[in-house]
Amino acid sequence: MRTITMYLIVLLTLFLVQSSVAQEDYQKTVDILKEQKLSVTRQEKEALKFEIAAITKKLANAEITQEEADNLKMEAAEKRALNIEDRIAIINNKIALLERNNGEVKELDTLNYKFAFQIGFGDDDGDDAKLFGIRLNENPNRREPIYDRRTYSDLVLAVGLNNAIVDGQSLNDSPYKIGGSRFFEMGWQWRNRVFKNTNFLRFNYGFSFQFNGLKPKDNQYLVSLDNGQSELQEFDYELDKSKFRMDNLVFPMHFEFGPSKQSTSEKKMRYSLKNQFRVGVGGYGGFNIGTRQKLKYNLDGDNVKDKLKRSYNTNDLIYGLSAYAGVDGFLLYVKYDLNPIFKDAVVEQHNISLGLRFDL
Repeated sequence: MRTITMYLIVLLTLFLVQSSVAQEDYQKTVDILKEQKLSVTRQEKEALKFEIAAITKKLANAEITQEEADNLKMEAAEKRALNIEDRIAIINNKIALLERNNGEVKELDTLNYKFAFQIGFGDDDGDDAKLFGIRLNENPNRREPIYDRRTYSDLVLAVGLNNAIVDGQSLNDSPYKIGGSRFFEMGWQWRNRVFKNTNFLRFNYGFSFQFNGLKPKDNQYLVSLDNGQSELQEFDYELDKSKFRMDNLVFPMHFEFGPSKQSTSEKKMRYSLKNQFRVGVGGYGGFNIGTRQKLKYNLDGDNVKDKLKRSYNTNDLIYGLSAYAGVDGFLLYVKYDLNPIFKDAVVEQHNISLGLRFDL
């Protein structure tokens, strides 16, 4: 359970860090925009100074009359005042848009254009051209949306009952508790559409961490024998808890069947599995990455907890069959290990699990 909790904490931490970084980046963007508001007035006033200087120079050279110079200065002042008003309004709207959407807004440079301010001095047709304003250019880094996206990915979580089928016995005769033995699975999968013009068949593949727990009945625990075998034996004291767990890293593969909803626009075409029934059949293969046993009992009035991490002669290679069925991301899930739990066992035992799976 501690290992499961550790993995959940790691995932939660990564999610929180990502959210924190995104929040921090969005706040930095807002702060930059607020600083730009302060520089807008200064920029426009500087530009107005150069325009007034150019008008004064023309007046001194007798190129224009005093009345014409006054009118030009008035027009320049009105233009710069409107520029200040409009540019600040644009920045305020952008800040409001970012704050309203928590920073998740498509920027202009992710679409068709990018913008930049350009300032210069001199004549428009010469080398010393006076320019001030906003330049719109085609963005060479623009990323067009993929029209037909054939591969998707999901976080996979599964939980439920776990047990073992012993050769020659029914599940009712299992030496492990039905209700007390449980499993947990966590992983990531990719869903890939098999055919070009239909999404009825998908090929799913990925990786998962499986934690299969078994709780022996009748005050028993697992013992490693000198001959390399492992067997259940009765414990010398009354056990409050006896739990054996196998941790596996596996790579599942499934063929998934089921309808989907198609949506099409000019820029993209997508298939959705929302509220759709689906069935997946396949298997998995991987490795055992840890085996441990936990015992709790009372010894002379003291509560004792033994945590034993050993191989217990379990198989290193894990492979089996699995299937699921359900609607959307809420699925009934079953898996069965084809490999025996213990190597070279006199009587083979195979792990089996039944529970719920969530594709998030």
